[in-house]
Amino acid sequence: MPANLECRSCGRAYESGPEEPWRCECGHALDFAERPLPAGDDPAVDPREGLWAFEEFLPVGEEVTLGEGWTPLADAPEWDAQFKLDYVFPSGSYKDRGAALTLSRAAEMGVERVVEDSSGNAGAAIAQYAARAGVDADIYVPADAKQSKLDAIEAAGATAVRVEGSRQDVTDACVREAVGGDAWYASHAWNPAFYAGTSTFALELAAQRDWTVPDAVVLPLGHGTLFLGAYRGFAALREAGWTDSVPRLLGVQAAGVAPIVEELHGAERAGTNDVADGIQIAEPARTDQILAAIDATDGDAVACTAGETEAALSALHGRGFYVEPTSAVAVAGLEAYRERGLAGDVAVALTGSGLKE
Repeated sequence: MPANLECRSCGRAYESGPEEPWRCECGHALDFAERPLPAGDDPAVDPREGLWAFEEFLPVGEEVTLGEGWTPLADAPEWDAQFKLDYVFPSGSYKDRGAALTLSRAAEMGVERVVEDSSGNAGAAIAQYAARAGVDADIYVPADAKQSKLDAIEAAGATAVRVEGSRQDVTDACVREAVGGDAWYASHAWNPAFYAGTSTFALELAAQRDWTVPDAVVLPLGHGTLFLGAYRGFAALREAGWTDSVPRLLGVQAAGVAPIVEELHGAERAGTNDVADGIQIAEPARTDQILAAIDATDGDAVACTAGETEAALSALHGRGFYVEPTSAVAVAGLEAYRERGLAGDVAVALTGSGLKE
């Protein structure tokens, strides 16, 4: 039976089903109802099972999979860090973590058609996993979306619905279809199954490190799908007793569109970053939860410019990490944090493949 949903802001509860709301009546994002976590001092997981090796932590059963998970954890001595290569996924980005669970939940409930709004990677991931599930998908995209990402969406049999206007206009058009049509909103920003999927980033990272966690993890930060997922995964591991701490979570935003940085530090630095297009989110769906995760982990957020991102991208490519620019912003952010005194054991998420550019 699919898990029920709850609002952690006002306390309302909702029964699961194809007609469940995409957000709470109060306007807040919904999450899965609390459930018991696994216990035990000697966790045993099988990497051959992919991210589903952590099924005890997941509120969604394995219904739709492309063998995703257990991305490499590579030493990066030039940066005195470890890089988790989450661009090594079937669709070329970490978004497959969320898409696998989102479409598995859709399959659990017998959903026949999903809609999603995305500027690229999330749309491609939802399209591919919808194809795997045999579910129709319409992906709402900005009219100027990159052709390479449109190709990935359409190759999977999904319909790319181009919308003129702002990124918010794209979301609004998609929501209208979800509310007024016969589609289920498979949003990477709003759907709680997506965050359950991205929590496996933390679970894998800890397992690959023999159930230790780094002092800090640096991640790109737009809607916060990986950032919040990582926080929830690390927190669950500590609560279950599988690890003994939660790392500092350090977000990196694009200069010019950095709402979390502004919330934390006031007016952001000068400059823009249209290179890291995947994280240019002016109004994250779960801002309050992102800020709470930063506060709980003694974390932070910084903004990096296009020039800093391009320099990091060139350095990454020169060392064999063929990522897209939005991935490079995390490494640019790492360097900014180092300049501010960050030391110790650090892991960085590399999130999208350069092959999609």
